[in-house]
Amino acid sequence: MALQCGIVGLPNVGKSTLFNCLSSAKAESANYPFCTIEPNVGMITVPDERLKQISDIVNPQKIVPTTVEIVDIAGLVKGASKGEGLGNQFLGNIRNTNAILHVVRCFDDDNITHVDGSVNPVRDKEIIDTELQLKDLEAIEARITKVKKLADSGNKESKAIYDIAIQIKECLEQGKSARTLDLDPKHWELVKDLNLLTAKPVLYVCNVDEASVVSGNHHTQAFTESVKDENAQVMFVSAEIESEMIDMEEDDKIMFLEDMGLKESGVNRIINEAYKLLNYYTYFTAGVKEVRAWTITAGFTAPQAAGVIHTDFERGFIRAEVIALEDFLTLGSEAKCREAGKLRVEGKEYLVKDGDMMHFRFNV
Repeated sequence: MALQCGIVGLPNVGKSTLFNCLSSAKAESANYPFCTIEPNVGMITVPDERLKQISDIVNPQKIVPTTVEIVDIAGLVKGASKGEGLGNQFLGNIRNTNAILHVVRCFDDDNITHVDGSVNPVRDKEIIDTELQLKDLEAIEARITKVKKLADSGNKESKAIYDIAIQIKECLEQGKSARTLDLDPKHWELVKDLNLLTAKPVLYVCNVDEASVVSGNHHTQAFTESVKDENAQVMFVSAEIESEMIDMEEDDKIMFLEDMGLKESGVNRIINEAYKLLNYYTYFTAGVKEVRAWTITAGFTAPQAAGVIHTDFERGFIRAEVIALEDFLTLGSEAKCREAGKLRVEGKEYLVKDGDMMHFRFNV
């Protein structure tokens, strides 16, 4: 299951620097707007200590972690919804992502130009929110126009779509993002094809200076207060610190982070939070040839999880053999788990848990 996150923000807030830290791809980073024109794409692994713990027991020929695709999208300016700057291209690139990593500048540096002349993360966020909301409003009004005649004639599906579209329109006209609406998932399905920009889950990344990476500063305080009603995660990350660690050995990274008062890198925290943002779980398959992590959505049944490996696994699903990760790590092998009665046989209704170790039986 591919996870794609788009890094967005105004020009010169540190998006491309952060992207370089997240990915092995190297985006050009420079002190002027629109440095990033085509979206840079990088594949990165999801850090998961459990994968290493399993592999230490199994000693497989290879280890395959799950991945996240990070897209560095061109900086946005006022008027993007009307085509200003790289507006239409920018908004089209966001539409293809699953989640948004919204980077805001929360550091002062006279050597790095701000596109609006001063550092104000609250204003910066509102600029981007407004442009995304205006673009969504354009899409939702077009849908309302399209279904209104059928809705008025009594067509039930069209009436349902019309009613939901009106709710979203009113929300956007109030300057609120679509994600703030408390709608039933079934209702969202009716307008899913619009792929609304402001309906996507968002993780706010405050790019701070080294001194502010643990506790923040007056910029992060103002920003956190401004988004308190959004039920969104806010993180403090120093792109400068992350860039210093790119070429470090693992032991050196650990020492460097400890000196900074940090337990793990900002890169790891961003990836893991993005994973949680989309309500994703990981299950594992393990054998001498390969130990592998697989991404599923929370609430997947065993056959659905099997289908992530191959559609034939879901189509011909018979049963799943499941071991809780804790039992496997404690007992030290599948055989010992089986002997201790810790290997369970689950059927089609089983809801896969995060960290499950699974083996599927199927027949096509």
